[in-house]
Amino acid sequence: MTQWSPDLEGVVTLPGGRRIRGRALRDGSAGFEPAPDFGLYLTAQYHEERWPSRWIAWPDFRLPRTPSDAIAALREAYDRSATERVEVACDGGTGRTGTALALLARFDGVPADEAVAWVRANYRPRAVETPWQRRFVRRVHLSA
Repeated sequence: MTQWSPDLEGVVTLPGGRRIRGRALRDGSAGFEPAPDFGLYLTAQYHEERWPSRWIAWPDFRLPRTPSDAIAALREAYDRSATERVEVACDGGTGRTGTALALLARFDGVPADEAVAWVRANYRPRAVETPWQRRFVRRVHLSA
């Protein structure tokens, strides 16, 4: 199993031990070694990197344009994180990335009403920036 070093900036260790890196795209990808095996990018405009990735249409400060597609992509990222280095990123690395990380924590067993607090304690204190992002984390149905 290939995992991120827990000392790398933005790396979050989920309760079950999987590690996922959150980051801001505006910081660029130069100097990030090792590269992820898979990336999930949450932006209003299409984004891809030089490694395998998936894009979710997700405007800044809002919710994904197609929530069911976002949940499917997050499930793929969660599943891949068992054996691959997975990163999740948006422009600033806080709102959308924090929301995604909170949902990944839910996949890993964190209760819906505790997921925002969990990601703020383990990733960034201001993660999941808007009331509707917080509500989305609590209420969205995660398919198996």
